[in-house]
Amino acid sequence: MTPREEFEKFLAKYEPGIIAQAKKALGKMRKLTPGAVELVYDNYNALVVGFGPSERASEAVFSVVFYPRYIGLCFLYGKNLPDPAKRLQGKGNQVRWIRLESPATLDEPEVLELINVALNRTKVAIDPKQKRRMVIWSISTKQRPRRPSKASGGQGAKIRKGRS
Repeated sequence: MTPREEFEKFLAKYEPGIIAQAKKALGKMRKLTPGAVELVYDNYNALVVGFGPSERASEAVFSVVFYPRYIGLCFLYGKNLPDPAKRLQGKGNQVRWIRLESPATLDEPEVLELINVALNRTKVAIDPKQKRRMVIWSISTKQRPRRPSKASGGQGAKIRKGRS
């Protein structure tokens, strides 16, 4: 199975509405980050697709995170981003995020500005001439349900590396 086929299998665990939003949001992020390597983590809490210049997770600039009820855009080095519109959420040491009410949130001027500033501040630029590829980085053996539910599971991860 290719990484893209495996990713589709991960995504199929979600409700159809989230799947449709996920595909649109990913399409928009792919247009905004030509040449990015997509790092996929099917984690305990959520399905995550990171966007960066290489397979090094530390170089990723963004992550699109899929939860059972919504999608978020994480700015992995968002703490110091200028945010005059106060769109960014979070109080951690590094990451800030935006809840995507719909994929159209990615078209809003304030969000596009945050994305552009984050891309311009990255230590290693994404080469737009580089061929886009997807890497399955890890798959948790136990996961919370991907559809809205009250159930939860335990922890554990199986690390994998695959390329497309």
